[in-house]
Amino acid sequence: MNYLTNEKLVIVGAGGMIGSNMVQTALTLGLTPNICLYDIYEPGVHGVFDEMEQCAFPGANLSYTVDPAEAFTGAKYIISSGGAPRKEGMTREDLLKGNCKIAADFGENIKKYCPDVKHVVVIFNPADVTALTALIHSGLKPNQLTSLAALDSTRLQQALAHEFGVQQDKVTGAHTYGGHGEQMAVFASQVKVDGKPLSEMGLSAERWEEIKHHTVQGGSNIIKLRGRSSFQSPAYNAVKMIEAAMGGEKFTLPAGCYVNDEKLGFKNVMMAMPTTIDATGVHYSEPTGTPEEMASLQASYEHLCKMREEIISLDIVPAVADWKKDNANL
Repeated sequence: MNYLTNEKLVIVGAGGMIGSNMVQTALTLGLTPNICLYDIYEPGVHGVFDEMEQCAFPGANLSYTVDPAEAFTGAKYIISSGGAPRKEGMTREDLLKGNCKIAADFGENIKKYCPDVKHVVVIFNPADVTALTALIHSGLKPNQLTSLAALDSTRLQQALAHEFGVQQDKVTGAHTYGGHGEQMAVFASQVKVDGKPLSEMGLSAERWEEIKHHTVQGGSNIIKLRGRSSFQSPAYNAVKMIEAAMGGEKFTLPAGCYVNDEKLGFKNVMMAMPTTIDATGVHYSEPTGTPEEMASLQASYEHLCKMREEIISLDIVPAVADWKKDNANL
């Protein structure tokens, strides 16, 4: 089997449903044979390791551990789903305190054991703030760490494909920006359905609001249907992000990235933007939309700032003015 690279990929939280799916997806797509499965729960990660070996992927060189030093040392790529899962009735923001403490430890492990890691993807919720926490503690450059945001856009794409009875990839430009939470900004102005602008498709304002609501509540809907939070779709999108960072197919769906841009007025947050991930890292461009869409994005940014201030007040990260003491790249 031909692999994209032989460099070490670490899957954090590999004993869970998202983590185990990421391991299988990375091997199926032929990213790298050298994958370390890391989790704090030994029976779970041991079981996933056994199952993956029993898949008999040609050339796979798997390992598993509950020791962060063993897991992170020598890592060139990392995907972390190592936080508490969202349960029915919870918002992504409800996970803030506990998961940001986990993210701080995660960032410190990167700084201590693999400071030369090439790219890190953080996907445990609230992903914008856990990723920001990890970035501050890791010492990495902003273009080296991203968070999962594409899932909101693919949910919007799915809803519009069903609405108009077209294949899902015929819906383009269906993107959400800002936060990966209840305050996400859902953009319609760039959407095309089989090449035709959404504005010409006869979609009523009322129906659009229903589609937006369904998009925002997409994760909650999965919990209601399956009795647990999403795992296959976040796993796939996260692996595609790291594939792009390895030099594979570019990832062009929105990704959460660090933004500190005086011109745009967005400062010191992780947020979903129009992005491209490639072997040089993540690069963002300025979002374009109607005045209403841009106002929605501004509101989402302000919500992210409030969550940032909350983790500062909890002493999980220092005040913004002191970030450079932990990470000289910020």
